[in-house]
This record gives sequence, structure tokens and C-alpha cells, in this order.
Amino acid sequence: MNPVRTTTTDDGILIITLDRPKANAIDVPTSRALHDAFASLQNDPQLRVAILTAGGDRFFCAGWDLHAATEGEAIDADHGPGGFAGLTELFTLDKPVVAAVNGLAIGGGFELVLAADLVVAASHAEFALPEVLRGMIPDSGGVLRLPRRLPRAIALDLLLTGRRMDAAEALSLGLVNQVVDAASLMDAALALARRVVAAAPLAVAAVKEVLRATEGQGIEAAYRTLRGGLPGYAAMLRSEDAEEGPRAFVEKRSPVWRGR
Repeated sequence: MNPVRTTTTDDGILIITLDRPKANAIDVPTSRALHDAFASLQNDPQLRVAILTAGGDRFFCAGWDLHAATEGEAIDADHGPGGFAGLTELFTLDKPVVAAVNGLAIGGGFELVLAADLVVAASHAEFALPEVLRGMIPDSGGVLRLPRRLPRAIALDLLLTGRRMDAAEALSLGLVNQVVDAASLMDAALALARRVVAAAPLAVAAVKEVLRATEGQGIEAAYRTLRGGLPGYAAMLRSEDAEEGPRAFVEKRSPVWRGR
């Protein structure tokens, strides 16, 4: 059984489904299959955004497959381009990923959520980084990304104790964009993805590029980076779409984006 399934919608949304019963845990081949899916998002000009979800209704992803570990997969195994789960170190992806979290996001599963751009969670979803309870740390982004997304004390609480955070708490702290009942999860994720599709593709790519290039910088330094020749930002400024947007607004019609 293929652990990663992909389907596309007519409006340019790639749906990536991780499906490895019982817990959607990730080994090296699954990481590489996920990377292939994200690479297809990046390389296909007809695709605008991905929704990442999982099979079943209990686990979104339980993280690293510990059964593979006991069978010889090294803790520092090469998970291929994009790192663990094909996304956690895929820093060149300029199209957004929406995580549709349909259950428990544990360890590397939570790190996969943190690597996404937008998050819709089912109301029963929970998030945890229990690596310290297994003699490890969440080094596929958890220890790096979580303190940038949450107040330090709360991030350290999760990192040092491994406790679970429910969807309501995650929403209250801004860690997820929306919480819905399980039956509405994919509809909500598709609605959010379609709002992204309605935006100009080069502008969306430029937002991701600027955020990536300026993260951790002060405002003055970030302005220097912004004005210093970021290629995606420069291409957006010179694009036909940058002319089409104002024109469509004045003409009171929907813009027709060409991605150029």
C-alpha cells in the first residue's frame, strides 16, 4: 500500500494524504514519498497550494516510526531532500501548505504541522513533543520552531515535559488558524486553500520568500534584505499580475492571474 496518496482539484489544490495505519508513523521511505509530493507541488505551475492530511480519524501522525527504529533505521538516518517527512527542512518551497490535522500530532507529526504554513485542526486533535521521554529531543524542527511560535514558557513546558496540548489551547495561542468538528475538517481546509488560490501566485511566493529571508532579523535589517534584491520579490514587482491587480480593482472585476 502506498503510504502517500495525492489528488488534485480543478482549481490547483494538491491534496496529500499520509496513510500508514495504525498511527501514520513515518520511516525513511515515507519521508521520501512525502518529499516527492511536495516537489510536485513546487514544480507543477498548475498547482497553487497543498493540503496535507492523513488517513483514519485518530492519528494525524505519530512521528518517527519507532518500529523501523527497532528494526535498524538509525536515529540520524537520511530522510532525503526536505528532511524528516519531506517538509521539515524543505526551505525552498514557495507555495503554501495547509495542514488539516485530523487527530493526534505527536513528535515528528507535530513537527510536520509546525512546518506547514496554515493549520486547520479537528476539535479532537492534540499536539505533543514527547521526545524527552524517549531519551531524545525534537530535532526535526520542534525545538527550533515551537519557541518562535509560542510564548517561551509554554514552549518549554511542551518541550521539557512532553505534555499534550488540545486543539482549543492551540487555537487560543495562535498555533492553529481554525478548529472545526471532524466532519467539517476537509471542507474547512479546502475553503482556506481556495482563499490562497484567489491571491496572485507570484505575490504568495514573494510573501514566503520575504518571511524566510528576514526571519530573526530586526526591522531595519529586514528592510535591507527586502530591498536588497530578493528574486521572487523582484519578479513580483515587475510582473503582469502586479499591473492586473490594480486594473481589476478599478474596473470592479475579479483579477485574472497569469503567474507572470
